[in-house]
Amino acid sequence: MYYIAGLTSSTQIVEGLAVFTTFRYFQYVISRIRAIAPVANAEAGSIRVAPKSLIGKIISPIHGLSISIPPVTYILCVTFNRFVQPAWMQRMSLPNTHFNHEIEVGLRVAACAATFVLLRVTARTLTLLGNQWHAIGRREKSRLVQTGAYAVVRHPGYASVLIQGLLFAVMTWSYAPLLALSITAGTLAVKMPIEEDLIMQDASVAGEYRAYMQRVPARVIPYLW
Repeated sequence: MYYIAGLTSSTQIVEGLAVFTTFRYFQYVISRIRAIAPVANAEAGSIRVAPKSLIGKIISPIHGLSISIPPVTYILCVTFNRFVQPAWMQRMSLPNTHFNHEIEVGLRVAACAATFVLLRVTARTLTLLGNQWHAIGRREKSRLVQTGAYAVVRHPGYASVLIQGLLFAVMTWSYAPLLALSITAGTLAVKMPIEEDLIMQDASVAGEYRAYMQRVPARVIPYLW
């Protein structure tokens, strides 16, 4: 019998770890964005080029909801159910016919650990982006970021989001994050061309970005996408 902070079974311990990891991920990302946004506005100016189409205006909120709804639902439901997944949530569990319980637990713990590693990568990406951060659009003082992860793919922040979606599925041992991930990937397939079109409309960086696209052809996954 295990006993950690009131959790009395290995299942509750793993659920508690997954809840903590998920909460920490969102808490960190939100706090960093809240810190970066005012600095970006002060140093690089407000957004001066933004999408005009309806889809361009709503794609970022849809993207945000697809990322956040399943993990937030998981945190609330599992926490208030004393760190046990409710029956309706267990019906969406990943199959474990090929794994015994110990392997499942090991994979879930590994996914939690990988999330903290990914947070370091996300932190570095946000640092590189600096005052050019935005939900969608171009700032008054535009500049291109082409170093670090941006030398590998053009949208490393979105690559991190996709990887985290996979990690959430393993951490929670559920199909729900995978369904949300498919929606997120769909929104990114729409959003990234809109973002890049806005960049190409900016004469101050269009030529530089065209050369960057030729040098770094992948948007989020090298050689694939």
